[in-house]
Amino acid sequence: GINAEYGGPYQGRWSKTMIGYGVEDTNFVLELTYNYGIDKYLLGNDFLGMHIESNDVFSAANGEEAEAGSKMLTSPDGYLFYVGNKPVPSGGPVAGITLASTNLQATVDFWSKVLGLTVFKQSENEVTLGFDSSQASIRFVYQAEINHAKAYGRVAFSVPISELADAEKLAREKGHEILTPFVTLKTEGKADVSVVIFGDPDGYEICFVGDEGFRELSQFDPEGSNLLDKAIDEDKSNEWFAKKAYRNLLHEFNKITLALFVFELRVT
Repeated sequence: GINAEYGGPYQGRWSKTMIGYGVEDTNFVLELTYNYGIDKYLLGNDFLGMHIESNDVFSAANGEEAEAGSKMLTSPDGYLFYVGNKPVPSGGPVAGITLASTNLQATVDFWSKVLGLTVFKQSENEVTLGFDSSQASIRFVYQAEINHAKAYGRVAFSVPISELADAEKLAREKGHEILTPFVTLKTEGKADVSVVIFGDPDGYEICFVGDEGFRELSQFDPEGSNLLDKAIDEDKSNEWFAKKAYRNLLHEFNKITLALFVFELRVT
């Protein structure tokens, strides 16, 4: 990884792919992180699902019936997606995500008063926030305990670079954790990007990315899908790690054999 630890709680090489229903500048997109050598992620109970609204996706989806007539789909890694039989919203098919919160008032105070999101709807057990009602929202549902395990990610927003330092200062003044202080990350051959990464009261990671650099880095690549397919086809990391594990096992076996041999010499 790099300074902002995009690879998550894992050591070693990683790659990422941005995927969504439209360009990053106007759509909510997912950043898929692939950690080489990791074939399974330990899921927590923090991410409760992504919500998609599309008549076409609903018709094509083969999922279990869930809340409000939606269909529930489970990804190969265990993440939940809820597809509603509704027209696509103006901000794109992704209507929002749902996260767990152990203290809704603390969540509201942080996300609205520090990060600047607006509260759209609130009840005793849940709250929905966002920057604009036409964009994807974040819904928090009360839960007594949260376990992030090792499959957690982060929520990222593009923000004018001039606001990053002030947002970090405000968070510090209110006693919140700063996981990555304001830093500008150099990207060879591309735009530099500035970020601040916050920790919310429940340990979620929120990344504010300087909008100026983000807009250049997030340009749509028409060859993106082809490049991803090519990388998947050429990925031999599992074979490499399997050979490495075998070599390590053989090395340990040789050490044990040598130790036994030495022991036998000493006692003979």
